[in-house]
Amino acid sequence: MDEFIKLNIAVLTVSDTRNEANDTSGAALVACIENATHHVIDKKIVTDNIYHIRAIVSAWIVDERINVILTTGGTGVTGRDGTPEAIMPLLDKQLEGFGEMFRSLSYAQIKTSTMQSRALAGVANSTYLFCLPGSTSACRLGWESLIQAQLDSRTRPCNLVQLMPRLLEK
Repeated sequence: MDEFIKLNIAVLTVSDTRNEANDTSGAALVACIENATHHVIDKKIVTDNIYHIRAIVSAWIVDERINVILTTGGTGVTGRDGTPEAIMPLLDKQLEGFGEMFRSLSYAQIKTSTMQSRALAGVANSTYLFCLPGSTSACRLGWESLIQAQLDSRTRPCNLVQLMPRLLEK
């Protein structure tokens, strides 16, 4: 069996109302990451403003210590929801299957309301990004059903970790 590779993961909560005391989604992601024995290298809360989101995520993308960025919030359809608009221009490649699979799994829990989710994932400067909805249950669903296994170097037949050395190839 292959050795488990611990990754450095940053968590960003996008919200106009959350703070450290009531950020249950960010806290849930931190707990999931730590339970999987990865490292939480940074955690922040930012208002739902595409330029504020983009500034933090851009700094994390160029930080060579960070392998993965998880965001929670701002993926809906209201006028204030801007996470996809903030993140998509930063991506080198989008992982369309993530959003498709997330919405498929989410349908079992919230039925047609899942079509309001604009969850997405991709790669930027060899850093994986996963943008999840703001609900705590959605964060747990995304982590437990999709992200955790793909960030485990032992997952077969393949995982995202084994691709990390090749992400910057031209």
